Amino acid sequence: MAQLVLTVVGDDRAGLVNALAQKVSEAGANWEQSELAELAGAFAGIVLVRVDDARVDELVASLQSLEGMLKVAVHTGTSAAAPAPRTLHITVLGNDRPGIVRDVTATIAAHALSIDTFRSRTLDAPMAGGILFEATVEVSIPEGADAAVIRRALEDLAGEIQVDLNVE
Repeated sequence: MAQLVLTVVGDDRAGLVNALAQKVSEAGANWEQSELAELAGAFAGIVLVRVDDARVDELVASLQSLEGMLKVAVHTGTSAAAPAPRTLHITVLGNDRPGIVRDVTATIAAHALSIDTFRSRTLDAPMAGGILFEATVEVSIPEGADAAVIRRALEDLAGEIQVDLNVE
């Protein structure tokens, strides 16, 4: 069985997920995992499917027929490695400004950590007005890495860029 990672983007409208699901199903593939969202009028996402090796080309060709509705790029997945024994859960909240994602991810990268998930959004500040930036990040900690060092680096960064940061 082949694992394929599909990245999809198109103008948001009703029926996009169903159209994609129909093509996946018609090729006998199994929809295993996805992250899909509407962002500024565009629909975007990533989907992991598993399909019989003999039907990969059929699925890829079928997905191309969605052109005009959805642009689909197909990437060959690899067998998932064993999950890291430890994960850090990081939340960031602060006044929105350019550079927060860059600064947080630079600190993570400086410790050679892998980001498993990164979700972010902006929202209205309830009492003070203005816009808040909020992110949740899950990071795998490799064997032998010191979580306390990583936590301190992130906490130091939070003070520098003036955001609330929680590391669990």
